[in-house]
Amino acid sequence: MSMLQFDENGARHILRLYATPDVVQQRARVLALLAAQPGERVLDIGSGPGFLVASLADVVGASGAVHGLDQSPPMNAVARDVIGTRPWARIDDGDAVELPYGDGAFDAAVATQVYEYIADIPRALSELRRVLRLGGRALVLDTDWDSVVWHAADRQRHRRVMAAWEEHLVHPHLPCTLPGHLRRARLRVTGRHLIPLFNSSFEPNTFSALNMEMIAQFVSGRQGLTDEDVDAWMADLRERGAEDDYLFSVNRYCFLAVAE
Repeated sequence: MSMLQFDENGARHILRLYATPDVVQQRARVLALLAAQPGERVLDIGSGPGFLVASLADVVGASGAVHGLDQSPPMNAVARDVIGTRPWARIDDGDAVELPYGDGAFDAAVATQVYEYIADIPRALSELRRVLRLGGRALVLDTDWDSVVWHAADRQRHRRVMAAWEEHLVHPHLPCTLPGHLRRARLRVTGRHLIPLFNSSFEPNTFSALNMEMIAQFVSGRQGLTDEDVDAWMADLRERGAEDDYLFSVNRYCFLAVAE
């Protein structure tokens, strides 16, 4: 399986994707659900371009601390620019299955769109539990790619594209089993929430339009898909937009848990 590579260009594309109104709205919901407080110590696992770290830093203030952790140096470079001059926030290089922090170091931790990329879920969640204090809060958000609704005229080609796209993940349907994984890691689930991303028209600055470009780049040459197939798939979706016949939605599943 070949994962997405977040090189410098990939990091810049993710920066654009995370700045779309769709993902801004998702981030606001995540912040509200985590409910970080002034003075708290918070960890963002898989912090990507750093938007959530910056927002959390503004909430906890200088009496608190926020660490973002990511294994992609280009992504971390972007994130350090994004968090700017907030001395109580920092971006660390590291891996979710071996967190470089002490036991009970954090009051709260968040991981959005991270665990679906990780092979060893029990180990990753064990690490999450380890770095939380007793009673500390965790928020985990992942996508089930079965939840995608995307209007394409050529349904057969579209199904092939989406099947090839699932190869970029280790667990494309993780949310179904996440509550059990959390429970076994001594994280008691206290909340389950649905956060849909919905595009009712084709606009350049939307999650689906920018994600379409990532999908096209990734799937070409997989599942027998040629460059021509992928170009035709994109043209199909853009045509739906031009005819005011466009629809995209995907569900993000968000679980809140408490460390026991």
